[in-house]
Amino acid sequence: MMSRLLMPLLILLLWLGGCGGDPGPREAPLAVLATDGEALDGSRVVTEGVVRHFEEPLHYWVEDEGLNRVELFPHDKVASLLGERVRVEGEFAFSREEGRRLTIESIEVLDD
Repeated sequence: MMSRLLMPLLILLLWLGGCGGDPGPREAPLAVLATDGEALDGSRVVTEGVVRHFEEPLHYWVEDEGLNRVELFPHDKVASLLGERVRVEGEFAFSREEGRRLTIESIEVLDD
Protein backbone atom coordinates (compact mmCIF):
# COMPACT_ATOMS: atom_id res chain seq x y z
CA MET A 1 0.00 0.00 0.00
CA MET A 2 2.73 2.45 0.99
CA SER A 3 4.75 1.76 -2.17
CA ARG A 4 1.65 2.38 -4.27
CA LEU A 5 1.32 5.83 -2.70
CA LEU A 6 5.01 6.64 -3.13
CA MET A 7 5.20 5.61 -6.80
CA PRO A 8 3.74 8.88 -8.21
CA LEU A 9 6.19 10.87 -6.08
CA LEU A 10 9.12 8.75 -7.29
CA ILE A 11 8.06 9.24 -10.91
CA LEU A 12 7.81 13.00 -10.38
CA LEU A 13 11.26 13.15 -8.77
CA LEU A 14 12.78 11.19 -11.66
CA TRP A 15 11.01 13.48 -14.11
CA LEU A 16 12.22 16.63 -12.37
CA GLY A 17 15.76 15.24 -12.15
CA GLY A 18 15.81 14.96 -15.93
CA CYS A 19 14.95 18.62 -16.46
CA GLY A 20 17.60 20.47 -18.37
CA GLY A 21 17.89 22.18 -21.69
CA ASP A 22 15.52 19.77 -23.42
CA PRO A 23 12.42 21.75 -24.46
CA GLY A 24 10.51 18.59 -25.49
CA PRO A 25 7.47 17.23 -23.69
CA ARG A 26 7.92 14.94 -20.68
CA GLU A 27 6.20 11.63 -20.00
CA ALA A 28 3.72 12.22 -17.18
CA PRO A 29 1.32 9.46 -16.10
CA LEU A 30 -2.16 10.65 -15.19
CA ALA A 31 -1.55 9.63 -11.56
CA VAL A 32 1.31 12.14 -11.38
CA LEU A 33 -0.71 14.88 -13.08
CA ALA A 34 -3.56 14.24 -10.63
CA THR A 35 -1.44 14.25 -7.47
CA ASP A 36 1.28 16.76 -8.35
CA GLY A 37 -0.45 19.01 -10.86
CA GLU A 38 0.71 22.24 -9.29
CA ALA A 39 4.38 21.28 -9.76
CA LEU A 40 3.76 20.53 -13.45
CA ASP A 41 1.67 23.62 -14.26
CA GLY A 42 2.80 25.10 -17.58
CA SER A 43 4.77 22.01 -18.63
CA ARG A 44 4.54 20.26 -21.99
CA VAL A 45 3.63 16.65 -21.20
CA VAL A 46 2.71 13.35 -22.83
CA THR A 47 0.19 11.09 -21.10
CA GLU A 48 -2.12 8.17 -21.91
CA GLY A 49 -5.64 7.11 -21.04
CA VAL A 50 -9.19 6.58 -22.28
CA VAL A 51 -11.26 9.49 -23.59
CA ARG A 52 -14.47 10.08 -21.61
CA HIS A 53 -17.03 12.90 -21.54
CA PHE A 54 -19.95 14.43 -19.69
CA GLU A 55 -22.84 16.31 -21.33
CA GLU A 56 -23.88 18.99 -18.82
CA PRO A 57 -21.74 21.02 -18.98
CA LEU A 58 -20.01 19.43 -21.96
CA HIS A 59 -16.43 18.49 -21.24
CA TYR A 60 -13.96 15.77 -22.24
CA TRP A 61 -11.15 14.18 -20.29
CA VAL A 62 -8.57 11.42 -20.44
CA GLU A 63 -8.75 8.85 -17.63
CA ASP A 64 -6.66 5.92 -16.37
CA GLU A 65 -7.65 2.73 -14.52
CA GLY A 66 -7.26 4.53 -11.18
CA LEU A 67 -9.81 7.15 -12.29
CA ASN A 68 -7.14 9.87 -12.46
CA ARG A 69 -8.41 12.46 -14.91
CA VAL A 70 -7.26 15.48 -16.88
CA GLU A 71 -9.64 17.59 -18.95
CA LEU A 72 -8.84 17.91 -22.67
CA PHE A 73 -9.09 21.00 -24.90
CA PRO A 74 -10.10 21.81 -27.55
CA HIS A 75 -13.16 19.56 -27.58
CA ASP A 76 -13.31 19.20 -31.36
CA LYS A 77 -9.99 17.29 -31.31
CA VAL A 78 -11.39 14.55 -29.02
CA ALA A 79 -15.15 14.40 -29.62
CA SER A 80 -14.80 11.59 -32.16
CA LEU A 81 -12.48 9.54 -29.89
CA LEU A 82 -14.86 8.64 -27.03
CA GLY A 83 -13.91 5.31 -25.48
CA GLU A 84 -10.58 5.17 -27.30
CA ARG A 85 -7.25 4.70 -25.55
CA VAL A 86 -5.07 7.63 -26.61
CA ARG A 87 -1.63 9.15 -26.18
CA VAL A 88 -1.91 12.92 -25.78
CA GLU A 89 0.77 15.59 -25.98
CA GLY A 90 0.18 19.17 -24.95
CA GLU A 91 0.51 21.94 -22.43
CA PHE A 92 -0.66 21.04 -18.94
CA ALA A 93 -2.31 23.62 -16.68
CA PHE A 94 -3.32 23.30 -13.06
CA SER A 95 -5.65 25.63 -11.17
CA ARG A 96 -7.20 25.13 -7.75
CA GLU A 97 -10.37 26.78 -9.09
CA GLU A 98 -10.56 25.16 -12.55
CA GLY A 99 -8.77 21.84 -12.05
CA ARG A 100 -6.38 20.05 -14.41
CA ARG A 101 -6.40 20.79 -18.15
CA LEU A 102 -4.35 19.63 -21.12
CA THR A 103 -4.39 21.75 -24.28
CA ILE A 104 -3.82 19.24 -27.06
CA GLU A 105 -0.91 19.64 -29.45
CA SER A 106 -1.20 16.09 -30.79
CA ILE A 107 -3.30 13.02 -30.07
CA GLU A 108 -3.06 9.46 -31.37
CA VAL A 109 -5.24 6.41 -30.85
CA LEU A 110 -3.35 3.48 -29.31
CA ASP A 111 -3.82 -0.16 -30.22
CA ASP A 112 -4.62 -2.28 -27.17
